[in-house]
Amino acid sequence: MLGAIIALFFVGLIAGAIGRLIVRSPSRLGFWGTVLLGIVGSYAGGTLGALLFHDKFDIRKASTIFGAIIGTIVVLAVWRAATGKRALSKRY
Repeated sequence: MLGAIIALFFVGLIAGAIGRLIVRSPSRLGFWGTVLLGIVGSYAGGTLGALLFHDKFDIRKASTIFGAIIGTIVVLAVWRAATGKRALSKRY
């Protein structure tokens, strides 16, 4: 059980960081916010995968790095659409 929590923490950290690099957001989440975003994205990716492939949800599938990154991107895109915030861009 402790091993699964530690693994989910590291998957959340990596997926949150990669997801934030792909989907630019002006929000400052910090370290723990990025980890939480990755964990939520991991569950979202596992649920999305279960729905798309007509499979039942399993925590082992939710903690895969690919599904977590896809889920994090989806969560960030929905968050940006819901709050209406756009990424800051510099115009030269």
